[in-house]
Amino acid sequence: MDGGRPRWLRPVAVAVIALVTAVVVFGGYWAVRLATNVDSLDLSATGTSGSGVDDRTDRLQILVLGSDTRSGSNAAYGAEDDSSGYGQADVMMLLDISADNQHVNVLSFPRDLLVDIPACTDGQGGGSFGGRSGEMINSAMRDAGPGCAVDTVNEVTGLEVDHFMLADFNAVTELSDAVGGVDVCVTQAIDEPKSGLKLPAGTSSVQGEQALAFLRARAAFGDGGDLGRIQAQQAFLGSLTRKIKDEGTLGNPQRLLGIADALTSNLTVDRGLASVPAMVTIGNRLKDIDPAKVAFIAVPTVPAADPNRLVLDEPLASELFAALRSSADLTTPAADVPSTDVPSEGAPTAGSTDPTASPDAGPLPEASSVPVVVADGTGGASVVASLVPALTGAGYAGAGSMLAPATPLTGIYYGEGFEEEARAIAALLGLPASIATPDPSVYGVQVYVGADAAGGLDQVAGPDVSGAINQTADQVSCQDTNPFG
Repeated sequence: MDGGRPRWLRPVAVAVIALVTAVVVFGGYWAVRLATNVDSLDLSATGTSGSGVDDRTDRLQILVLGSDTRSGSNAAYGAEDDSSGYGQADVMMLLDISADNQHVNVLSFPRDLLVDIPACTDGQGGGSFGGRSGEMINSAMRDAGPGCAVDTVNEVTGLEVDHFMLADFNAVTELSDAVGGVDVCVTQAIDEPKSGLKLPAGTSSVQGEQALAFLRARAAFGDGGDLGRIQAQQAFLGSLTRKIKDEGTLGNPQRLLGIADALTSNLTVDRGLASVPAMVTIGNRLKDIDPAKVAFIAVPTVPAADPNRLVLDEPLASELFAALRSSADLTTPAADVPSTDVPSEGAPTAGSTDPTASPDAGPLPEASSVPVVVADGTGGASVVASLVPALTGAGYAGAGSMLAPATPLTGIYYGEGFEEEARAIAALLGLPASIATPDPSVYGVQVYVGADAAGGLDQVAGPDVSGAINQTADQVSCQDTNPFG
């Protein structure tokens, strides 16, 4: 996955650190003030509940949204008719915190990405909205609120969002003022009338309206499209992260309070996050994160039939989502697997609770009722003959085999409702969980053995998704400008 793929960020995500640290430092009056600044809504718009994770100790995923609404205090940025309902989520990124707090991923979704949006109900207004196919992902929250954006991301990625944070235009202007400006770099001078952005070539400090203009400008960067703007937003957030860390902001109570007050005044969160203890819990997990451990990741995309829109780049997108479902650490290669063709003695079996079976997989499901087929795409390698006995011996009584067209890579494919079973079978066979991929044409689980396994399953490696990391928050970049902007 190359560095030119779409990616974007919003300065809201890192401000969670400052917010909760301020709550801890000031307590009492300020804690009440900051908590009452924040509005809250339901996490889901499809009637599903939260993931039930422990915010203190479990892996945690927070969807950060930026709304283009012009209502209320945002009226200065256009008429309310310029947006509708809750506004479009013109910034959408998933903040993924590992259970040990050693890795933070920021997974960015382009606003022009076409996806299927589920049927959603507005928990505030009560209106119901049918599912839509092939719609821009930024429209998911327009009618039914941020909970519908959460549900959409869950369906697209197979992940399960635990919380959301929604900010508006004013969050950028007030936050950039509170930190005393953010350094940005451009290769040539910019004077872009539509956004109002004016910058000389080189490095400048932007705050207030100029900070917002930098984040909103589209024609000024790259080729004048949304991808150039996304890269500029990413650079802005990286710079903000470095400033908060390098200037000792987290140790300055007065500055922290200004940041927290500015952010919470323009913030809506899910009800599970709308309390001082919840904010403190997440802040304590984030406050010591090394910027070099904050990885910015692009959702792999390619142009759609309409060149102004994007679709997921398959199979890269599915491989990335599978790797993220397996682990928050995309930099460590898959663990070595047994060197035998079948699981070694003591390998996990159905119903096992061995924590080494698969990261975060939990107890393996009941095997007897799971339809499993081993498809031989090796051209007759002997490894395949041992797999059905291994599966039946582990409790998969209905496992069978079939010849299949030759394929270079081994994969595990599963139908709707069989993801956990597919991960359990991957663990049983000593295969990386990241090769398990959904396929609506499959009923149950299909182990499609390819040429890479001809010498044994230990030869099979999961897809290398480390290239999905575009940059980390400690890296400095200068944005290419659009000479025709």
